[in-house]
Amino acid sequence: MKRWLALLLFALLALPAAAEVPKPVIAIAKPGQCIAPVEEMRRNHMDMLRHQRDRTLRLGEREAKVSLNACIDCHASRDNGSVLGDKENFCQGCHAYAAVKLDCFECHQAKAKKTAEIKP
Repeated sequence: MKRWLALLLFALLALPAAAEVPKPVIAIAKPGQCIAPVEEMRRNHMDMLRHQRDRTLRLGEREAKVSLNACIDCHASRDNGSVLGDKENFCQGCHAYAAVKLDCFECHQAKAKKTAEIKP
């Protein structure tokens, strides 16, 4: 009984410390207007990407506002052009903080494609 009580007391004392974990500080390379407010994107970005994935695969819609390449283009690091590779990079930093596996880039590129310049 004493051990159980000691474990419970320890767990209760540890709770405030867990609440003090600092959130990641990640700069957005191209700040501007995202497709949704920050709080909505934090909670629903995976559903948005999954929905667009289905539309792209089944209907062939590739120029959508909700595309992985569009996200990478805005959120890629100014230093390395990637959303991966460091806790300071957008996707990897947030997913590491939330302890969520980041598997989009097993199939997709982690860097935005450079667009060719059009010369007159």
